[in-house]
Amino acid sequence: MCSLVTQHNFKTTCAGGTVSVMFKQPFCATGMNAAVRATVRMGIYTGAKVYFVHEGYQGLVDGGDNIKLATWESVSMMLHLGGTVIGSARCMDFKEKWGRLKAACNLVKLGITNLCVIGGDGSLTGANQFRTEWSELLADLTKEGKISAEEAKRSSHLNIVGMVGSIDNDFCGTDMTIGTDSALHRIIEVVDSITTTAQSHQRTFILEVMGRHCGYLALVTALACGADWVFIPEMPPEENWEEHLCKRLIAQRGRGSRLNVIILAEGAQDRNQKPITCDQVKNLVSKKLGFDTRSTILGHVQRGGTPSAFDRILGSRMGVEAVMALLEATPETPACVVSLSGNMAIRLPLMECVQVTKDVTVAMTEGRFEDAVKLRGKSFQNNWDTYKMLAHSNINIAIINVGAPCAGMNAAVRAAVRVGIIQGHQMLAVHDGFDGLANGQIEPIIWAQVGGWTGKGGSNLGTKSLIQMLMPLSPCQAYLGGLELVTAREMYEELCIPMVVIPATVSNNVPGSDFSIGADTALNTITMTCDRIKQSAAGTKRRVFIIETMGGYCGYLATMAGLSSGADDAYIYEEPFHIRDLELNVEHLIEKMKTSVKRGLILRNSNANENYTTQFLYNLYSEEGKGTFDCRMNVLGHMQQGGTPTPFDRNFGTKMGSKSVLWLTDKLKECYRHGRIFANMPDSACVLGMKKRSLVFQPLASLKDDTDFEHRIPKTEWWLRLRPILKILAKYDTVEMDTSEVAAMEHVIKKTGSLPASQKSCTK
Repeated sequence: MCSLVTQHNFKTTCAGGTVSVMFKQPFCATGMNAAVRATVRMGIYTGAKVYFVHEGYQGLVDGGDNIKLATWESVSMMLHLGGTVIGSARCMDFKEKWGRLKAACNLVKLGITNLCVIGGDGSLTGANQFRTEWSELLADLTKEGKISAEEAKRSSHLNIVGMVGSIDNDFCGTDMTIGTDSALHRIIEVVDSITTTAQSHQRTFILEVMGRHCGYLALVTALACGADWVFIPEMPPEENWEEHLCKRLIAQRGRGSRLNVIILAEGAQDRNQKPITCDQVKNLVSKKLGFDTRSTILGHVQRGGTPSAFDRILGSRMGVEAVMALLEATPETPACVVSLSGNMAIRLPLMECVQVTKDVTVAMTEGRFEDAVKLRGKSFQNNWDTYKMLAHSNINIAIINVGAPCAGMNAAVRAAVRVGIIQGHQMLAVHDGFDGLANGQIEPIIWAQVGGWTGKGGSNLGTKSLIQMLMPLSPCQAYLGGLELVTAREMYEELCIPMVVIPATVSNNVPGSDFSIGADTALNTITMTCDRIKQSAAGTKRRVFIIETMGGYCGYLATMAGLSSGADDAYIYEEPFHIRDLELNVEHLIEKMKTSVKRGLILRNSNANENYTTQFLYNLYSEEGKGTFDCRMNVLGHMQQGGTPTPFDRNFGTKMGSKSVLWLTDKLKECYRHGRIFANMPDSACVLGMKKRSLVFQPLASLKDDTDFEHRIPKTEWWLRLRPILKILAKYDTVEMDTSEVAAMEHVIKKTGSLPASQKSCTK
């Protein structure tokens, strides 16, 4: 059942009939407001009449003033707010049938036959029970005379679509739940603050994060900060863990580390299901090792704060997809939950996801910890495998940073160095990019040197763009450099060695990868800057901001920042625009100024158009808006490349670095012939990229056909499909949305693999 729940509803006219929708939110998770905003606006866009139902299931039961009409403007200026603007309350009434009867009556009176539920597994299970007994509830209400037979007929079935809001990321079937990324931001901010103190005083810090039944936050935090040890409920430590932990901490100090960091999930336990607490670990370390030890319990600070760019975009995408799912639903359609798989929004059977989520708890209770990790999904399992590899301690492998520095590069280098050392290789650092390679600026790099690199922005190895001298119009520095080296193999046998390129650029323009290291940090910087710029106009009405973002010819940053900050439009190179488009945008803003929302935000990618520059747009908007609104212009510049890396970039860089070295190790063995290494096959020089939800190696040469070398961008870019959502949520009337890739219902069982025999009967 639900605990803390908020709700709101809307009613849509479609294909001559009436479709109604309601939303609920349980535990407050930052980013939920983005989901509420997107679902309301998408519903209104499709002809919906939208209602807020305040105070969760309790508001649904009580009805009356708890159900209020929502308008387009009522969800404005909420993207940057944490928690939920429509309130939450614990509701015991909905657990009783008489409470659900009252809730059903309120829905029938409003003509509501569809529910969009934002919550955890308890809220979603409660909603599914409500749907299952809907016919019975209608019959009882008709018998009692509370609704007419015609009303019962009009509301004869109930459709449900769920969105998961939980900072623990404990719902099986989705890579991420709304609120998780924002919680990681809060945690990492604290870790960064603590580690500077700990390093100064040579302390050991123990940090307890949330996660009673799921160790995701603890696990990713450990990866993102380079923790020495992590305790999670899914995989308790082996017997005699106290001795192993102490040996690990001593070994780290022996390597020159001035601090130790231990991450503990609040639900951590040993293999006998006995809780492991902060105090227990603190007493162990301080008494047995004599280390100056401190412990911190973060608590509910993890739930608050401003939502990250990722959570805003995730909530917006899920909200839009939820409306699409409800519009396509039939009485035979099972309740589904909108999930994230890689970069795709997908639909999964709600109760299958709930069942597998419960199966994780059963597996942990029965001591089947390997099954518990597997049931959490591939993303969780990959994180665990990476952590295990990095937490333990011939051939030379060189690491080189090329092009402009970006946040997350150092995390990738740290992981690559440590995994390489574990594999028995000598790791070499090339300073100042290809310039340093040409001038012999190469030196060994050891375990201790990269100890604190994970949280540092920029590039500690240094970068230079000598590669631009070879081909000025390269799509990205490292990718082109790799191609040049592969081509030169014909002339120089010394270059017949395995090579791997890790995409690291704020522009996210590397062929062969959906994401690049550094792009998420830049996106968050832009989003937070837009928040502040909009806030600066809080006391000034009728103002439009024109903001220029980085990205070269790639419009990723402008588009995604537009989604996360609620922009009115984002001009990019990939989507040509003309003077008539600019006129329509001005007219759109003039109409917007007549509403209660008297602010506008326009983003422009730096190379969106040769002639329609940012200055030109500022002049045009200023002239055409004269008397209606005034304009301000901001060029964000290189601040987008700086700052400490986000949790995503730290984690992504760590996994990319470690996976690259493991691949190189296998390739070195494969290419070792007659006492030397000789690699000249196409698959011996690859780009490691994320495609949908997998990290895959693709030969550099095979990506040529998908590369626009002149403009340094891939020819196919997945995020372009999200641009119509930006326009819809900004209230443009005529928007063409590509529905050729409508999310189809998938089965979560297939995503988690075969279940143990004892569990299969539970999911049927």
